[in-house]
Amino acid sequence: MINTIQGIVDAAKGGASGVIAVAAAHDEPVIEAVVAARREGIATPILVGHADEIRRMLREQHEEPDAYQIVPADSDTDCAAQAVSLCAQGKANFLMKGILGTADLMRAVFNKEQGLRTSHLTTHCMFYEIPALGKMLILTDGGVNTFPDLEKKAEILENAAAVLQALGYTSINAACICGAEQVNPKVQSTVDADALAKMTDRWAKYNMQVCGPVALDLAVSKEACKHKHFTAPGAGDADILLVPNYEVGNGIGKAASLFGGAKNAGIILGAKVPIVLVSRSDSAESKLASIAAGSVLAQRMHLA
Repeated sequence: MINTIQGIVDAAKGGASGVIAVAAAHDEPVIEAVVAARREGIATPILVGHADEIRRMLREQHEEPDAYQIVPADSDTDCAAQAVSLCAQGKANFLMKGILGTADLMRAVFNKEQGLRTSHLTTHCMFYEIPALGKMLILTDGGVNTFPDLEKKAEILENAAAVLQALGYTSINAACICGAEQVNPKVQSTVDADALAKMTDRWAKYNMQVCGPVALDLAVSKEACKHKHFTAPGAGDADILLVPNYEVGNGIGKAASLFGGAKNAGIILGAKVPIVLVSRSDSAESKLASIAAGSVLAQRMHLA
């Protein structure tokens, strides 16, 4: 079972090196990340974008440009289309966003004729390894689905569970995060959480227990559960935190990193291949871990 960020990186090094198509690769932080991934044996990059700039940036990283496959493309739209096409044709098995808008990339991903659309909901999974908890967990969805309804929340949970299964988890605890543990008809997130916890048949194939509604402390702290006399399946030991909306997810995630010293990695699921989106503010370690997660999941998950 892979249950640490370093474990994800090690698994990517130890397996078959994935091929990553990078859309709009002419960006120094992106080039730094993919060069590091190549040097570590984590991924083999195909760099799509402004060819002259990419070559210059590679030289600045003390790399020989001729050792890399570079696909010339001018506009953001062209960069996205060509990178997505490489994945659709099987020439790359996961995708990375470079210096272009997320909307431009996702339009190419969702193109009905040439894209990577599937019947699954596209969702964002962030891995956080938080020292205070002594474990890694998935926070979802803090980046793609802004205010999901009940059915979308169920699909978000399923994507996260499938990720953990691919990492070797044989049992999973998920928590539906709300402001309190009581169901309040006036607070839709608590109503949804209660409904999700009762979908036991849906979670059986993942061997997953879902509890909710539950506050954050009771989701991750057995000590808090003891003090508050709270019991529920998997309470205090969540592997997945399902948030009610992206604002809550974004806030918890940034707090984990900024205040909690968490290591992290992120991936988008629901397309035919994993999609890596890294932020300029991400650490070099986080960028490398995100690429590693894409490489591992591309090898282990059946996403089409």
